[in-house]
Amino acid sequence: INTPPPNRQPIHTEVRMINDELIRDSIYYEVYRGGQVFFLHNRVKSLPDMIGMLQRLCPDVDFAMAHGQMPPKNLEQTLFDFVHKKFDVLVCTNIIETGLDIPNANTIIINNAHHFGLSDLHQMRGRVGRSNKKAFCYLFCPPLSVLTSDARKRLQTLEDFSDLGSGFNIAMRDLDIRGAGNILGGEQSGFISDIGYET
Repeated sequence: INTPPPNRQPIHTEVRMINDELIRDSIYYEVYRGGQVFFLHNRVKSLPDMIGMLQRLCPDVDFAMAHGQMPPKNLEQTLFDFVHKKFDVLVCTNIIETGLDIPNANTIIINNAHHFGLSDLHQMRGRVGRSNKKAFCYLFCPPLSVLTSDARKRLQTLEDFSDLGSGFNIAMRDLDIRGAGNILGGEQSGFISDIGYET
């Protein structure tokens, strides 16, 4: 389980405050080395505004948008075009969280990362670094001092465990942060009293 596929590299992960210069530099760095970028913003309503802001920062970069409220045909076509390198940056919601394997996309920028759970962030970070190229993950959030203690711990965990095969460590830290729950209690198991503990 701990053995990564050959030629993979750890994903460089940084927790940062949102910063126009860092966004511009990270997008241009990836595009200039022939790669592509995921920019994840999990609010469908403000996705077009986000694209407008990114186009102002990087006027010569091609952007496209993907989210779950698009007609399925359009969404499929957008993802197909991204896979075939028709544009450089996919501005999307967490719809990309599972099942997308695009080896050429090696930078992911997650806006408002403090709104996501640890397993979501780990899954989304796993969308990059799927080839032998060095991959980057930037987690944007407000200053750590204004975040809840749990949100701080989640982001710190991702920064601490960026090595390949560290999913188990992340799962254990998640259990530590959220607690194991009341495994035999009614709110956890529902029908335990009808079935009986012995069963």
